[in-house]
Amino acid sequence: MSFVVLDDHLLRDLLADESTIEIRRLLRRRTPATTNLYYLRLCKSVVSARGGQLTRLFSDDQRRALGRALVTLPAHIQVLPMRDLAYRMTEIAQDHLLSALGAEAVSAAEHLDAPLCVWGGDDGPHIRAAAAAMGVGYRTIER
Repeated sequence: MSFVVLDDHLLRDLLADESTIEIRRLLRRRTPATTNLYYLRLCKSVVSARGGQLTRLFSDDQRRALGRALVTLPAHIQVLPMRDLAYRMTEIAQDHLLSALGAEAVSAAEHLDAPLCVWGGDDGPHIRAAAAAMGVGYRTIER
């Protein structure tokens, strides 16, 4: 089975049935995966009274529907256990000066031998550079 690691913006779009054509094409050949911290950040945005950065343009009904989708995350969407990534994350964070979120994203993609896909507005040069140095695929997706 081959995977693609989605950031929180792309996971939001997938769960809200608003994925771009590019993501839909990728998901014809790959299984979606995300990280614990991307998942957490999306949950926090949904729970925020006004909607966080990820959901501020969503109506209350859209945020509630997304919240239900997050609570009942489809089984085919993989979230790698932190215990499988934590040690490698620490190495990556130290070697490439990444945050825990960035280190987990690169570690998950490396672990799954999958490309890491991020929304273009969240394209981080440090995460991109770490992925390149480690031979991990990295793609930006525009909305």
